[in-house]
Amino acid sequence: MKILRDHILREFLGTFCSALVSLLFIFLLGRGLVQMADLIFNKDLDAMLVARLLALTLPFLLTFVIPMAVLVATLLTFGRLSSENEFNAMRASGVGLTRITTPLFAAVMVICLGSFLITDKVATTSHYEYRKLLTRIGLTNPAAALEEGTFIKKFDNFVIFIYEIEGNRLKGVRIYQPQPGKPTRTIVAEQGELIWQPGSNVIMIRLVHGTSDEPDPKDPSRLYKLNFKTYDLPLNMPIEGSTGMPGKKPKNMTVKELSDEIRRLGQDGIKATYPLSAEIHNKIAMSCSSLAFLLIGIPLGVRARRSERSIGLGISLVLMTLYWLLLIGGKTLAQKGMAPPFLSLQFSNFIVGGAGLALFFRLAGR
Repeated sequence: MKILRDHILREFLGTFCSALVSLLFIFLLGRGLVQMADLIFNKDLDAMLVARLLALTLPFLLTFVIPMAVLVATLLTFGRLSSENEFNAMRASGVGLTRITTPLFAAVMVICLGSFLITDKVATTSHYEYRKLLTRIGLTNPAAALEEGTFIKKFDNFVIFIYEIEGNRLKGVRIYQPQPGKPTRTIVAEQGELIWQPGSNVIMIRLVHGTSDEPDPKDPSRLYKLNFKTYDLPLNMPIEGSTGMPGKKPKNMTVKELSDEIRRLGQDGIKATYPLSAEIHNKIAMSCSSLAFLLIGIPLGVRARRSERSIGLGISLVLMTLYWLLLIGGKTLAQKGMAPPFLSLQFSNFIVGGAGLALFFRLAGR
């Protein structure tokens, strides 16, 4: 039995590590590397600073990648055992499905615990450090905080659209200033330049050759067009907190910090703490998802043989999509106080794990 246990664990853990590395690389390639390359080559940001940003995203990505790797590893492991008749040979020798999979459940429980520690301790801290580093970059190099071809809403009272950004040089600048009860003020310029003093939270956009909407002195509710050769527009950098660093969002807090905040708000008579409770149960649900994926991955892996690996990967993609949709929907309901946080966040685990448990016992009884 020890040989069988070691064989299954070696097969599963080897596939899990390979899937973890592959999925992490795919996520990094899709989410981070392109943006990081843009910061280095187009925004003149130091490569070491960009590498630090990339490193700070890893723990946050791991919270999503670990459950996916467990699902992929389970499907591929049991697909191989089934295709090479090892699974049938074990059962023919009198080794039941529960006995075969007990070592895996123990291993995945350890993975769940490790995933919770990463989610609660490491990812929260690294994500907060990531936000603080972005704030510091914005203070020292505002160009790095701008993105061409998109509406930028980071500045107080202004929405900015820039067609092209080359270092501190801007081309095709459109600036909108919504005014409640009044027409939206619009400034359009052919070119622009960023001017700032290091350490200051105010930057200046020097606009060249354009038009600006200005209030009519006789009727401030009306605007008239003003042509200009140069126009200096001061903008306040988005700073949160008195220290100049961003404040902690619920996702940047540990379970203990969230619980303390709920208790503190309760003492002040504030009972609407749904977003904080939702974040606590979201961390727990994400950590337990690996167990749900193991449960459903075992019976599906036995059916999806190695010769049908693409089908197994397709199944994992469908399952992951369904799971995240249920989780996101549950979190939205919990944050709005429309459903109990525990039930709404664990609903995805109950659905996937419950279906897996039914298929598991059906397979065990054959």
